[in-house]
Amino acid sequence: MRIVILGAGTVGTSIAEVLCNNRHSVTVVDSDPVQKQRIDDELDAQAILGSASQSSVLFQANVLDADLCLAVTGNDEVNLVAASMAKAMGARRTMARVYAPVFRDLSTFDYQGHFHIDRLISLEHEAANLLARNLRDPGSVVVEHFARGELAVQEILLSERSPAIGKSVKELELPTNVRIGALHRTKNVPSDGQMWLAGADDCFEIGDRVTLIGQREDIDEVTEKVFRPALTPKMSVVIAGGGETGYHLARILENEQFDVRLMEQSRERCDFLSHNLDHATVVNADATRRSKLEEERVGHFDVFVACTGDDENNIVAGVEAREIGTQKIMAVISRRDYAGIKEQLGIDVTVSELDGVSQQVMDFLNTGPIISRSMLPGGRIGVFEIEVLEDAAATEHVIANLALPADCLIAVVIHEDHIKVPGRDDRLQPGDTVIALIDDSAVEDTLNMFAVRED
Repeated sequence: MRIVILGAGTVGTSIAEVLCNNRHSVTVVDSDPVQKQRIDDELDAQAILGSASQSSVLFQANVLDADLCLAVTGNDEVNLVAASMAKAMGARRTMARVYAPVFRDLSTFDYQGHFHIDRLISLEHEAANLLARNLRDPGSVVVEHFARGELAVQEILLSERSPAIGKSVKELELPTNVRIGALHRTKNVPSDGQMWLAGADDCFEIGDRVTLIGQREDIDEVTEKVFRPALTPKMSVVIAGGGETGYHLARILENEQFDVRLMEQSRERCDFLSHNLDHATVVNADATRRSKLEEERVGHFDVFVACTGDDENNIVAGVEAREIGTQKIMAVISRRDYAGIKEQLGIDVTVSELDGVSQQVMDFLNTGPIISRSMLPGGRIGVFEIEVLEDAAATEHVIANLALPADCLIAVVIHEDHIKVPGRDDRLQPGDTVIALIDDSAVEDTLNMFAVRED
């Protein structure tokens, strides 16, 4: 595939390296002659000297025929403008890196929609999401990137306290904007369990894992009222660093079963964090100083997460926390040459912002109608984000009359930014985005329904 990368800094170069290693045709644009020469010397990619926001440079990079254009310069505004220009000039899909939270805040203004950019990416948010996934129970998943974070896919473990035990799917009074996607049964079945798309007559048993899909604000209410998942003790977590990564991680965890304490050195930033976090405890302290860690009794917490924005400080803080007794140490470490020493230092989990974004780009490079995909725990059923293309067979009839495989569930349809759980009589339109749960055995037949038919 043809990919144009605007910006040859650390992020752009890292993504270009991954794409080149996967045999994609890569063009990199940067205004710095030194960066251009480095791309020429080190990567099998075309390098162009020029400004990412100039139309003549974009024409030279041939964004008109690009399958994907990535704007990852160090300037948010340049990235938004450049990605928007690339889309208007003919790039099939565009992504723009942004740092400032305002550009992702839909409550103020929809920058992504206004500039017609397919996806905004944030290294800091991606790192926080990766950390959160490592902290959660291994059998749970929340896929937050669908519908720009408004749509959640969550798996719940049922206990004997759940009112759903013994009832069928059709007996549950679920709101119209939440749907049951899959059932994963591990009791009284073969050792690897059984997983399938839920039907109306399927009944729930103790120990089942139920996948819900719907708008984020509705899933928590449904979870507590209808399913009452198995109770788990609160895990205590210390987050070192209140930058965008630490702040976003704290927001994720404080809405779940976590006791969160966030340590930040800047008093001004602490004021912001205290004002914007509902349940996390914010402490004005330097997490790299052992005396401060001991003062906050960090050794009594279950997990210590170092995300100060500096690899070396994260390592120092993690080692200090380990030595005073914290059970599990996690750290954001971007430099690849540090990856091999984490075990020696007693760091249990490391997360790389660059690796996370590179994987997000690779997932976005799906051919045909696929925008992205994620696998549910169990490995057989995937959550697919699918674009409804012009002249696709999926647009010919209402959903009930489409020749879709039995092991495919169209869970959500996004039409002009409106999210809806579709009914049998709804009809898909070109330009819609579909979120579907698909068994491995049905992927090919399902995608054929959404592909452009050849004459």
